[in-house]
Amino acid sequence: MKTDISVVIPLFNEEESLPELCSWIAKVMIKNKYNYEILLIDDGSKDRSWEVIEKISTENKSIKAIKFNRNYGKSAALNIGFQHALGDVVITMDADLQDSPDEIPELYNMIMVQKFDLVSGWKAKRYDPISKTIPTKLFNAVTRWMSGIQLHDFNCGLKAYHKNVIKNIDVYGEMHRYIPVIAKWSGFTKITEKVVEHRARKYGVSKFGFERFINGFLDLLSISFVTRFRRKPMHFFGMLGLVSFLLGFFVTVWVIFEKQYCLYNGLKVREVTEQPLFFLALVALVIGTQFFLAGYLGEIINVSSNRKGQEYLIAEKIGV
Repeated sequence: MKTDISVVIPLFNEEESLPELCSWIAKVMIKNKYNYEILLIDDGSKDRSWEVIEKISTENKSIKAIKFNRNYGKSAALNIGFQHALGDVVITMDADLQDSPDEIPELYNMIMVQKFDLVSGWKAKRYDPISKTIPTKLFNAVTRWMSGIQLHDFNCGLKAYHKNVIKNIDVYGEMHRYIPVIAKWSGFTKITEKVVEHRARKYGVSKFGFERFINGFLDLLSISFVTRFRRKPMHFFGMLGLVSFLLGFFVTVWVIFEKQYCLYNGLKVREVTEQPLFFLALVALVIGTQFFLAGYLGEIINVSSNRKGQEYLIAEKIGV
């Protein structure tokens, strides 16, 4: 039977919220007559989350689950969920009940009827402390500027994807924040956003600290470089190498020419090796050569190897 919607939910220590969340999702799906599956990815929880999943999966056969043997992070959980998702539309949401399953029907229609590749949630009204909202706004502004994608909330966990998107992108490291960026640079350009409800946390505490904003900026630099130059490393390293090498070459020629000119005209002249400019030129020549070598090595590696996805150790599965 064709699956209309796959709901992928990464989780870590969310034993209290899981029964209510899965029941809520099931009610929405049944009301709208969707064929669906719920993929719960337990990212190495230390509480009773897996026991709760085992129980609720016996009550609802649409629930499938994968448990990591340790905590790999949200990107790893989403990546595994995307690999196993069967739905025409894949919807991701957090397990803490701050995302509302009532948004699912409209998100589904935006993908299947309005033909968007990706719809990102925008929590216009947030129930977060100011210590979190201000850095989030700064993070989103920088990401909009660097990516050219006009979204207000890149890090919102509630998103909807056409199946072609999630089957043709890799999510690794801590790149879950930048899935819209990865999708755009992979050719999926029909990206939009939808204002969604943000609910106050009902159980537990947030699993993310302030360091995620610093890591997020570093990840943005990384994904910008990798996505643009992964297939053509020589374009990046070769350009830097060419500029550095030519700068060093012309400075060296100038220093030598200046000495010969002074000798020819009987002017006072310093030895070439006594001039700091000469050594700076040599450094530029060496750096330029190293950049060229890095570009060549990158091209060789790119041609001769196929990148394999990250392997994650899975402890248990249900229905997958």
